[in-house]
Amino acid sequence: MRDKQSRIFAAASSLFAEKGFAGVTTQQISERADVAAGTLFRYATSKGELLMMVYNQQFRAALSIGERESRSRRDPVDAVLALVRPILEAADSNVENTVNYQRELLFGSASEKYRSEGLDLVALFEETVACRLVEAARNRGLDERQAEDRARHAGRSIFAILHLILARAFTGAHPHNDPEADLHAQIDQIVTGFFAALDDDRPARGTPQPGTSSPQRKKES
Repeated sequence: MRDKQSRIFAAASSLFAEKGFAGVTTQQISERADVAAGTLFRYATSKGELLMMVYNQQFRAALSIGERESRSRRDPVDAVLALVRPILEAADSNVENTVNYQRELLFGSASEKYRSEGLDLVALFEETVACRLVEAARNRGLDERQAEDRARHAGRSIFAILHLILARAFTGAHPHNDPEADLHAQIDQIVTGFFAALDDDRPARGTPQPGTSSPQRKKES
């Protein structure tokens, strides 16, 4: 069973790389893998799911590289960029396949195994972004509990930006803008907003904490 799955994965991976998503049929994949069509569909129910099977592995590998690279960056913007950059570089190797992978992530069937795995990778990406931001907030002496909540939202926003950047080359939007420069600017804006919100959440110096009385009120009593 594992041998058949490995052959299907290898066949799908090579054909998508050679011909792009639109130029490949499930019949071609089954023929190159030397399995019957019915056998192929026991491992993946559609061409879209076959693409997700292949690209989940690429996403996972790029995310692993980015996670390691980001650990050594003390600046939070640099840390997030280090996490994102390998994903962007992997996506550039085949824009058509990347865009179709993104589409399957968003609109594929909820029951598909490889879509669920892909969404788990998205959640891991967002969680890793959030962890880097919480670490940076802790180093600045900011409230960690509030940072965790805001960092989750920032992680989701940064994935949304990455998704649009990855799709841009295929859609033709903003053709004269440098994708990595745009990504840097937008990540910088989100991270700056994250820390500004945490600073706003800080009690003003001298402001009584809940359950305490101000010095003036104690004196009057």
